[in-house]
Amino acid sequence: MPVSPTYASSWTFYAIGFLFIAIGIAFVLVPLLANDGVLSNAKVPWIILYVYNKGGFYFATSPILIILSLVVLVVLLLRR
Repeated sequence: MPVSPTYASSWTFYAIGFLFIAIGIAFVLVPLLANDGVLSNAKVPWIILYVYNKGGFYFATSPILIILSLVVLVVLLLRR
């Protein structure tokens, strides 16, 4: 039974939406967990999660996501 293109594209749209919601929740929770010290004992490699702490200011980021974003940006610019 073939699936109509409208159903397939709407399912993909919803899946991507839920993925972005999950990533957004993670972006909010990771600095809060780092601030509470939950992530201080975790052995997370720095390339996956980097937490910067100075004077009560916490900044958490993922260097691997930054690298992947730059690679995608360069590829998209070179394909033009």
